[in-house]
Amino acid sequence: MTKARAAWTDSERFLAIASSGHAVVIDAAKEKTANSPMELVLIGLCGCTAADVVNILRKKREPFTSLEVQAQAERAASPPTVYTEIRLTYRVGGKVSRKAMEDAVRLSEEKYCSVAAMLGKTAKITFEIEYGEK
Repeated sequence: MTKARAAWTDSERFLAIASSGHAVVIDAAKEKTANSPMELVLIGLCGCTAADVVNILRKKREPFTSLEVQAQAERAASPPTVYTEIRLTYRVGGKVSRKAMEDAVRLSEEKYCSVAAMLGKTAKITFEIEYGEK
């Protein structure tokens, strides 16, 4: 079982701690001093799918040298302002075969990434892959 808690510190700031024992500051104010809860959701999506892709590429013995996942998202106009569209950009470096990379991204999106599975209930998630040095 995973657990998490957020304790108010001041203004609209909170100190959040999860089962791992690591803490993160969250700021829900307009002028942010830390990530907002919704930004953390996008960060979670990027981290989840990036970890999947790295693991899949390693299993395929693909010689990647870097991987970065970026997300751009649109939110609903009225509350709850859930994400309605998310565009993921995967930037991979190294001599990675296009098929292996495309397969890894699809497997993450369709099978392994639990964050994408949850967000996919309210948001249309699309992706593109950019290849670096060959």
